[in-house]
Amino acid sequence: MSLDSTFVSLLVTGTLETIYMVFFSTLVGYLIGLPLGFLLVVTKPGGVHPMPILNSIIGVITNILRSIPFIILLLLVRPLTRVMVGTTIGVKAILPPLIVSAAPYIARVIEGELSEVNSGVIEAARSMGATDWQIIVKVLLPEARPSIILGIALVLANVVGYSCMSGFVGGGGLGDIAVRYGYYRYEFAMMVAAVILLIIIVQIIQMLGNRISRKTDKRIR
Repeated sequence: MSLDSTFVSLLVTGTLETIYMVFFSTLVGYLIGLPLGFLLVVTKPGGVHPMPILNSIIGVITNILRSIPFIILLLLVRPLTRVMVGTTIGVKAILPPLIVSAAPYIARVIEGELSEVNSGVIEAARSMGATDWQIIVKVLLPEARPSIILGIALVLANVVGYSCMSGFVGGGGLGDIAVRYGYYRYEFAMMVAAVILLIIIVQIIQMLGNRISRKTDKRIR
């Protein structure tokens, strides 16, 4: 395949599909993973509101989902995908497995970021009469904000990698182009172009994440 309008059109479409898959699934993944991450920190022994049983249940479920390789998860959730979007092929079909894979990863990332908050700050807030909710909203979240922003960039970069595997199930995006043209049709130029675009997307995400994190970090002002 030569570098012509068809070549460019496929790459533009694949890039837009990848961006859509990555950002939509990450957004929904955070709607699920963010509260789970907070619960893992708040309910742990010695946390803001210890609930060991709930913490253990959430931890086990999170670990199980995180331990499943994404390519296997793609196949496991196919029945759920068919129910949710009506098909197991195309861009929409890759969203449920991406969300299921991203959410527990996000929960652990959030847990790690919140755990880095100085316990002295939490104790100071509690000594001034702050409630558990106030500690979460006014202490944990603001203190961990720069790390959370960096975590978003990390998650997005990982989801970009997950989205590339969608090519093996006809999920669309740059991964699908790389597999369909580079692997099955031996169109090396198309595969290289798709890989370069994926690298550029990840680099942009990381650069923006670093910049926004620095602007929100009150410690370096």
